[in-house]
Amino acid sequence: MAQTQITKDMIIADVLAVDPTIAMVLMQSGMHCVGCPASQGEALEEACAVHGLDPDDVLADVNEYLAEKAAN
Repeated sequence: MAQTQITKDMIIADVLAVDPTIAMVLMQSGMHCVGCPASQGEALEEACAVHGLDPDDVLADVNEYLAEKAAN
């Protein structure tokens, strides 16, 4: 199965639909409200801005996590 690549413009709900365990990566990055209603309509980049996080860093962490998971 092909690995899905997460992008900054993806809605948080769609990111979590790819793999719900991504929530752990987001929370470790400092985004502790991945389950809040606002996150269901907010893009990853927007959520990072709200939390003062660099979206490129968070995106790299998420995609690295998925790549490692796919390799195992």
